[in-house]
Amino acid sequence: MANLCLHAAQRNAIRNEGNMVHQKIMHSPIFRGVSPDEIKTLLERTSHSIKSFGKGQTIAQRNDEVHNLCIIVEGSVKGEMVDFSGKILKIEEMQAPMPIAHAFLFGERNRYPVDVVALEDCRILFIPKADFTRMMQQNATILSNYLNTIANRAQFLTNKLWFQSFKTIKGKIAHYILNLTQTAGSNTVTLPKSQQELAEFFGVTRPSLARVLAEMEDEGVITVNRRQITITDRKKLLEMIR
Repeated sequence: MANLCLHAAQRNAIRNEGNMVHQKIMHSPIFRGVSPDEIKTLLERTSHSIKSFGKGQTIAQRNDEVHNLCIIVEGSVKGEMVDFSGKILKIEEMQAPMPIAHAFLFGERNRYPVDVVALEDCRILFIPKADFTRMMQQNATILSNYLNTIANRAQFLTNKLWFQSFKTIKGKIAHYILNLTQTAGSNTVTLPKSQQELAEFFGVTRPSLARVLAEMEDEGVITVNRRQITITDRKKLLEMIR
């Protein structure tokens, strides 16, 4: 009797975990528009696993082959690279329920471009490449979502490459602010990143970023109020990116 109760408890725990996963990944770009019940049915037909990683643990190393579609179910991870001097450069942070390196699942060189490290305790869903391919064949919404995420990624990298063409910190900041105001439709925007995060994004130190922002404010180009930036001279700001 005790064994029956134990097995029933284990089955309930597995069922509850499954329901939690379905609810989480329905918000992932890959499964957007697919109901939890549909996701449940698809996963029941598909080989997959969920693995847990502790904070600081390496999930994948640069140049490892990408064998699975990976989606963060809980927690967050970061992509980082180590240069020849041993300096660690953080490339990107990803939180649940984002996919990891999904753009590298296919292709002639389908390898991780960076090391993937857990920022905190996290759980990740792994779906083998062949099984995910069959899943896309069975569900047009997932296929469309996947293609859209690849296209969005290509556009993001193209914009980032253009962004990196600006030689000065001022040019990069000017381009970044102008992009934000174009999206917001206003000369006043709220920065989506902290100064430390922006410094890492621009590839500079935080003091250097703070100094340039202060210079731009002294020049009457922008005003800065914590994370709120207001363009006061758009013409001068445009000149900084020319």
